[in-house]
Amino acid sequence: MLPIFGRQILTGARMLLVLTLVLGLAYPLMMVAIGRLMPAQEASIRNSAGEVVGNAHLAQPVTGDEWFFPRPSADDYDGLASGATNLAANSPELLTQIADRRSRIASRERVDPASIPADALTASASGLDPDISPEYARLQVPRVARETGLSRKDVAEMVEANTQDPVLGFIGEPHVNVVTLNNDLANGSSAHVETNDGESTHASTTSTGGR
Repeated sequence: MLPIFGRQILTGARMLLVLTLVLGLAYPLMMVAIGRLMPAQEASIRNSAGEVVGNAHLAQPVTGDEWFFPRPSADDYDGLASGATNLAANSPELLTQIADRRSRIASRERVDPASIPADALTASASGLDPDISPEYARLQVPRVARETGLSRKDVAEMVEANTQDPVLGFIGEPHVNVVTLNNDLANGSSAHVETNDGESTHASTTSTGGR
């Protein structure tokens, strides 16, 4: 009896030592190493005056066709009510929402409804995802250029500047942060646009919709 009990105690002690080394030392050190390899991100979004106007991790609602639109939100981008719709893929309500969004976006962007990417039609799980696909961002370039008076080339370059590649080259998909993109648009976009009476005026966007 005692020899068996002693072996059990010894086995337990060995397991405790191994788990302590693996979970208490090796795993935390590995997480620290991975964290140092990940690209650093400054979450605070500042305007040209240096004022904090948003967070790169939280989508904001926009008003006005001069801005890039984020993904839909089930909770109107309310950080205190973050969440998904929890509607099934075959839910009639969800299908109605998608059809309505497809129609509105096709009209707003003046494109074929079939060309609208899925992320433009469906809300994210949190309702606060600031990222959209490069396809959805590029779809909006002609409208933003038209509404701001900027050239499509300039707007497309802003999109490219705010496009993030997969982490470490293989984790995730390429994505565009709409919050930082709209902030760049607000801080840096200005152009001469022609008014209805034919006069040229200097127009500049100064704030992001919803802020």
